[in-house]
This record gives sequence, structure tokens and C-alpha cells, in this order.
Amino acid sequence: MTAVAARPVASPAGQDVRTSTAASFEHWRHLVAESFVPLAASTGNPDNFRGRMRARRLDRVAIVAVSSTGHEVHRTPALIAQSNQRYFKLNLQLQGTGLLIQDNREALLRPGDLSIYDTSRPYTLAFEGDARLMVVMFPWDALSLPPECIAQLSAVRMAADGGLAAIVGPFIAHLAENLDVLSGPSGSRLAANAVDLVSTMLHSELDMSPDRMKPQALLAASVREYIDAHLADPLLSPASIAAAHFISTRHLHNVFHESGTTVASWIRTHRLERIRRDLRDPLHNGTSVGAVAARWGFLDAAHFSRSFRDAFGESPSDWRRGA
Repeated sequence: MTAVAARPVASPAGQDVRTSTAASFEHWRHLVAESFVPLAASTGNPDNFRGRMRARRLDRVAIVAVSSTGHEVHRTPALIAQSNQRYFKLNLQLQGTGLLIQDNREALLRPGDLSIYDTSRPYTLAFEGDARLMVVMFPWDALSLPPECIAQLSAVRMAADGGLAAIVGPFIAHLAENLDVLSGPSGSRLAANAVDLVSTMLHSELDMSPDRMKPQALLAASVREYIDAHLADPLLSPASIAAAHFISTRHLHNVFHESGTTVASWIRTHRLERIRRDLRDPLHNGTSVGAVAARWGFLDAAHFSRSFRDAFGESPSDWRRGA
């Protein structure tokens, strides 16, 4: 559950921490209703309700620490219909218990447990008593796994004492404890590292084996990993990707069509994200914008500039100066 009102992709990488404390449950409803992912809230004890959120956005990643008394939040079909943007949320339970319901599955989360869910499908989060949790929200295309694979893990408890959750959970908890110092390129890098760790954890949970995933989902995951490893290659194309996987380009396009995107769009988005990150990285201060773009496969400066502005609403040079 988050209350992040502005678009993450349009915000400065080092935006200050935003703290929202509910004066009443009606105030909490208002905060939730205006959140970036709108939610409906309810409680059986509105007179004694207490709620507080501390949020920081780092590029496309929103990190939110939430503490509250007992209540429920619901992501309904009507609320989903208000936006066509798709995000994943990862919850880390820090105190108390939480019940996450999505896709006819229920996950009872205790301190240290993690669970992921999809904002494009209905879900419910319920807290019977006082609870504290950490939420990391990021666009669906930030993960190398295709959405149909993530759907197999929605509302599945990843226990604090087992697997990679035992490593990922403490890392995210430390982010929650240090929101004030997450700023600039280092903060953005840590947020990106957190998403990479989440992706690795989810890969591990699925075990990436044929008995756990359909062949088409395995292919989609393999293709995305290949693209990620070859983003810097200016010759990366649907034809080269298809050839590397011994499939036709038509089959490749169908794989991406099932996820609501295209091969070209996926490549462009991930290249632009790498460039955007590098432009604010002090290690690349002496490298021209054009050279940074070329490192990630954008050899046409004019095309790159238009693509960057279309994606982020400002020129690459303006973005770099805002660091």
C-alpha cells in the first residue's frame, strides 16, 4: 500500500522523503484515494485509527514505509480501470501480520516474510492489528521475468527463514531504515539493485524448470535475459534475438505480444533506463551524452534525444544537469 501521488518516471532521482500522517481514518482514505495506485480503505475502528507513510521515489522505483493500526485496503476492478499502467509491489512485513489476497491465493505474512502482487489485478491487504511494513513498487517491465511468470507467485509467502528471501528481506529492511540518505545516483543505484535482487529471488522461487513453467513462459524469460545481456550491442534486433533462440521472428513477436508490448519497445525502454542511470552517475561525468547513449546502442543522436524526451519528458542534457 503506498501513497505516491506523482509519476515516478517524471520525478527527480533524489526527491526528498515524503511523510504523510493521517489525522483521522477519513484522512487516510483521502491519502489512499490519491495514491499513485488508488486503493479503497476500510476499518472496523475508525475513531482510534492511526496511520503513517514515509515514501521516497528513486527514478521508477517507489520505496514506502507504512505503519498503521488495523484496517484493510482493496484494489478493485473499478479502480484498476482508471489507469492502464501496470506495476508490481513487493511487501516486506516488518511488524504484526498481514493477509494478502490475489488470484484466489492467500498469503499470511509474518515479520520478515515477503510477497509480490500485481496492481493490474484485484487484490486485498488486511491487517488485524498494529502493523509495520515496507513496500517497493516498480513498473512491470523492470523485471527480466515475463508477467505470466510473476503471476504464478502473486500472493505467495516467501518465508524470512528460507531461500533468497532471507537475503533480500534484510536488504530491503535496511533501505526502509535509511530513506533519508537514499539520494542522487547512489540512491538510484541501490533502488535498482533492490529490483535486481527481487528478480533473482523470483527466478529462484520459480526454479526456472519446465515442470514449474510453461514452455512459452520459459522462452519469454530466456529472451528477456538475452536482451538484457546484449543491450549494448547496436546490432541487437528481433532477427538476431530470434536466431539466437532458433525461432522465427514471427514467433518472437508473438511472445512479446502476449505480454502487451513489442520487442522493439522492450529493447528501447531498457536501453533508455540504462542511459538515464548513467547520465546521473558521477563515474560518467566526463563522458558526453552522445557517448553514453552510444554505449547502450543508440548511435543516432537525434533519434536518441527524441526517444529520451518522449520517455521521460525532458532532454538528456536537462536530466543530467538536474542531478
